Amino acid sequence: MTNNPSVVGGACIIASVCVGAGMLGLPSAGAGAWTTWSTLAITLTMVVMTVSGWMLLEAFKRYDLKVSFNTVTRDLLGAKVNAFNNLTVYFVGGILLYAYITSSGLILQGMLGIDSKIASVLFVLLFSGFVWHSTRAVDRISVLLIVFMLLSFVFGVSGLAMKINVAQLFDPLREEAMHAPYALAMLPVALTSFGYHHSVASMRSYYGNENKAKYAILGGTVIALSFYMLWLFSIFGNLPREHFGPVIAKGGDVDVLLQALGSVIESQKVASAINGFSMAAILSSFIGVGLGVFDYLADLFKFDNTRAGRTKSWLVTFLPPLVLSLLFPFGFIIAIGYAGAAATVWTCIIPALLVHKARATHGTDGFTAPGGQVMVVGVILFGVLTALFHMLNMVGMLPTYTG
Repeated sequence: MTNNPSVVGGACIIASVCVGAGMLGLPSAGAGAWTTWSTLAITLTMVVMTVSGWMLLEAFKRYDLKVSFNTVTRDLLGAKVNAFNNLTVYFVGGILLYAYITSSGLILQGMLGIDSKIASVLFVLLFSGFVWHSTRAVDRISVLLIVFMLLSFVFGVSGLAMKINVAQLFDPLREEAMHAPYALAMLPVALTSFGYHHSVASMRSYYGNENKAKYAILGGTVIALSFYMLWLFSIFGNLPREHFGPVIAKGGDVDVLLQALGSVIESQKVASAINGFSMAAILSSFIGVGLGVFDYLADLFKFDNTRAGRTKSWLVTFLPPLVLSLLFPFGFIIAIGYAGAAATVWTCIIPALLVHKARATHGTDGFTAPGGQVMVVGVILFGVLTALFHMLNMVGMLPTYTG
């Protein structure tokens, strides 16, 4: 690849893909589990999702650098499994883009005073251009956005951190034990918070080898986890647990969370920094997820890399979620929860099955994901249970925190 791209740039792309959904969805999703159990749920998810990304790298290693998830899954697991996998990849990518487009419209409406639907259209037209242009453009804008997020995050979070009520973060042991069941319903949102797997093929192609891509993935998930921990502690330390009721009642919409947070922040500058950070988080994820879906669909439909081909890829990537966002805007957490349940297929189950088949067929020389067969089974089990928890939650069979 030209210019020998740095691991930092790739880590920023991976972190960008992760951070938007998680940052804005986790506080509402974790309000029931609160600090201790939210931390455990997110850390466990990060470890599993990093390893499953490495499993994809291992499964891809004997293929051309330009191949995608679609090609390898069809080759190793057959056309039917691949068709189902394609459906879930597109569903998750589409529903995440849909959630970002809807949320960006609502936040911009509050910031600029323009209609949320017009704001959503402008957001898509303006920022999807980076994806249409090239991966290099996405790398550059991702680094800029991560730097901006870091600055606004540090300013906003330092403003929140100075006001953290430590006693509010941790409840007595007996109460903590009662919070544990709420962590189960949080897992699909936590899983979506590390759903970068459609970008693994792009990373491998970008670097030209698995080892650099491995460190970019690890770097990206560590950056994301660090952001999540700081963010959750800052929000939970400022916004009491019972104040999450109205946010949860509105489907965890980001603009409602920002309003609730604004009511307990005394400084307007801190509130503006948090708003700016939230917008940058949505934008960085929108571009990162958009790139993964764009490359995926370009391979699926065999669109070439000309201007006309990239325009076709742009249309199938961004137009459906934009139209759905304008017609059916609904709760952020609801959308992210559905994405998490479907994402278990291609973030856990398929990567583990691919690496199992690849090892059985070709052996384990070259790049190998850690943990052997035990890890393969563990990753599948984690995926199945996470999807099951989402379904149980949807039908009211899991404890649900309402504030």
